[in-house]
Amino acid sequence: MVKLLNNIKGDKIIWTVVLLLSIVSILAVYSSTGSLSYRYHSGNTEYYLIKHLFIVLFGFGLMYATHLLSYKYYSGISIIAMVITVPLLLVTMRMGTSLNEASRWLTLPGINLSFQTSDFAKLALILFIARILAKKQDNIKDFKQAFIPIIVPIVIICGLILPANFSTAAILFVTNIVLIFVGRVSIKYILALIGTVIVLLTIFIAILINYSGHKVRLETWKHRIEVYAESMKQKPDSLVDDKIKNGDLKINDENYQVMQAKIAIATGGVLGKGPGNSVQRNFLPHPYSDFIYAIIIEEYGIIGGFVILALYMILMFRAIKIVTNSPGTFGAFLAFGLSFSLVFQALINMAVAVNLLPVTGQPLPFVSMGGTSIWFSSIALGIILSVSKNISQEGATNAEG
Repeated sequence: MVKLLNNIKGDKIIWTVVLLLSIVSILAVYSSTGSLSYRYHSGNTEYYLIKHLFIVLFGFGLMYATHLLSYKYYSGISIIAMVITVPLLLVTMRMGTSLNEASRWLTLPGINLSFQTSDFAKLALILFIARILAKKQDNIKDFKQAFIPIIVPIVIICGLILPANFSTAAILFVTNIVLIFVGRVSIKYILALIGTVIVLLTIFIAILINYSGHKVRLETWKHRIEVYAESMKQKPDSLVDDKIKNGDLKINDENYQVMQAKIAIATGGVLGKGPGNSVQRNFLPHPYSDFIYAIIIEEYGIIGGFVILALYMILMFRAIKIVTNSPGTFGAFLAFGLSFSLVFQALINMAVAVNLLPVTGQPLPFVSMGGTSIWFSSIALGIILSVSKNISQEGATNAEG
């Protein structure tokens, strides 16, 4: 164990942040999976605790293994990852498991393991764009030599994710736009790209309207916006139960989820009800994933919610420090792109929980229950720590010299 701890390199504050988020995750998931335990495992509440504990520990193993490898190797790995990503997304669209009227999960034959291919695609694309940005810095303002090679993979990957998962495609697109902006790509090209995407998205929606096979996805997006607009006018009170009885508000309705999340936050107060004392976990359909932040506030209060937010801000701050200290452009773009992706997704999840945004279905990184989300987030953070480790080693070498 001592030898293992001695081999842990990189930013110790980032390691601490992930450890704290993981502890919160274990407590929150254990507290919020009671109804699942009684529904599927005869009241065995330890089932999901043990399963989630394994997922978290395996995530730490992935993070540890990933941070041992020099970040420079991820430049070549990004090419292999991109070659795998495109056919993987195509297969998922064709043969993936349906969830919320969308093919998002792919089951690997033989081992019966399902994973969300968009998680792999996010990681692969950010690695690949960081590689291209680093290699094109000498002519980064050139349209043909730099902008086109950078933007084509972004459009392809986001376009393949879009039909099944609009929110993931949008978050990934925004992340890469911010990344190429930091990478000094011409602002006029970026603005032109955003305008083009708006036009293409409009055409895509028009096609959906006239193609009944995918009209259900358009109805889902429309419904979420309508639910959000309606929820802004409502207050979390006892009238929710009356609406359910009258048939005006169904348990599977996203409006129901939003209202229950509001109740959880409103009743949590400043200090919360205490660990394991959540009431709304029995009413929220997904208290262990999409709305876990609301459960955390209910049990740990506004202070607990603020601590979670602060941990993600610390993670971003430390990543920016790695960026500024990185001697190489590839390492800097890697650290920024991956950290921004994680923190941006976390902010989206928390904004949904407090009803600042429509429901997106995005998990809270390192906290929500779910194997692929935690594992790919752990790999991303391991790469960031690899960059940090390299900076520390180069600093030590320079000091000795």
